[in-house]
Amino acid sequence: MIHMTNVENLTVQEALTAVLAPLTILPPEPVALPDALGRVLAAPIIAQDNLPPFANSSMDGYAFIAADLVSATDDHPATLQVIGDIAAGSAPTIHITRGTAVRIMTGAPIPPGADAVIPVEDTNENWRDKARPLPATIQINRPVKPGDYIRPPGGDIQAGQTVLQAGHIIRPQEIGLLAALGIAELLVVRRPLVGILATGDELIPITEPLQPGKIRNSNGYAQAAQVAALGAIPLSLGIARDSEADVRAKLQTGLDAGVDLFISSAGVSVGAYDVVKAVLEAEGNIGFWRVRMRPGKPLAYGSYKGVPYIGLPGNPVSAMVSFERFARAAILKMAGHTQLERLQVLAELQEEMESDGRESYIRAIVTKHSNGYIATPTGSQDSHMLTSLVRANALLIIPEGVRHVPAGHMLTAWMLDQP
Repeated sequence: MIHMTNVENLTVQEALTAVLAPLTILPPEPVALPDALGRVLAAPIIAQDNLPPFANSSMDGYAFIAADLVSATDDHPATLQVIGDIAAGSAPTIHITRGTAVRIMTGAPIPPGADAVIPVEDTNENWRDKARPLPATIQINRPVKPGDYIRPPGGDIQAGQTVLQAGHIIRPQEIGLLAALGIAELLVVRRPLVGILATGDELIPITEPLQPGKIRNSNGYAQAAQVAALGAIPLSLGIARDSEADVRAKLQTGLDAGVDLFISSAGVSVGAYDVVKAVLEAEGNIGFWRVRMRPGKPLAYGSYKGVPYIGLPGNPVSAMVSFERFARAAILKMAGHTQLERLQVLAELQEEMESDGRESYIRAIVTKHSNGYIATPTGSQDSHMLTSLVRANALLIIPEGVRHVPAGHMLTAWMLDQP
């Protein structure tokens, strides 16, 4: 934890380091292959079979002995006797000897004795209709090398080979590979269960009509969506009123469910009704509760009864941006990821910007041009303006200590979506 004398004056990097330092990767769990998409491997994958498992043809054509074609030319083509037909999925018993060949389909096993395949297009039998009668002979007017158009067993993966290391993220291509190896179940890092709590007497459920002085609980839904987008499991703990007893009751629900992380919004500033900080101080600990960033200065990090706790600001944009900067990295680390940050690009600012000296995250649209990327802010940067975040595909970072950024200056952009 950061020393308590610094809890009100952390840089963004200091705060991020403090958040990540105590977190560990969650334990593994077995999952069926179709459920492994997007998960992180908890143990290496070792192949039990060769891939391909047997030598097979990479083309529709004819299999034979390459030595029969050494002298083949346009004027003197080699003539081979066709003694059979081999389809994919069959187990051939035909033995190829000098002067003979078999018609073979893509993926079909290479018959004993054959050491080469030639595509049908390079013979005098240029067929594509597999129902065409088997010819008695074929003519080939060029030589081939042993191994041509043959996929050797283990050419991709050999039995005993470590195919994927622990920490690898399972994508569709990994699913295909593991299926080809017959791996129906694998160990992956357990998905974090994240308790989502919104606080404040002003909040009402989104299904209720608006009342004087009330607003709908948008943060609870936004943070749950941010959690789900990372592949973690959000658990809604509802709305806690501005009382320590209600906050404790909602948090106890999360403890009973076995959450790995608490994320709340509001209640972490210095107002008379900001009760989350008081609950953490009484029944947990607070590592810090202010960060030099904009939007999102009030941000609490600590633990509640042993469970890590991130208290986000109440303003909706501040909450979502603070989640991006801190909660996102925390959840990904717990889930076993090593890449904790979004794609970053350098973008040229299209209009001048002012800042207050804190590290600032500007909602912007980044587009790719022939000479690189350009960035245009999406209007008002007030922390309650959700539409400016909806229009944005990036967050531009104005470094700490910078108060004026002229047009044409290059800034780092965190890409929320592809440019």
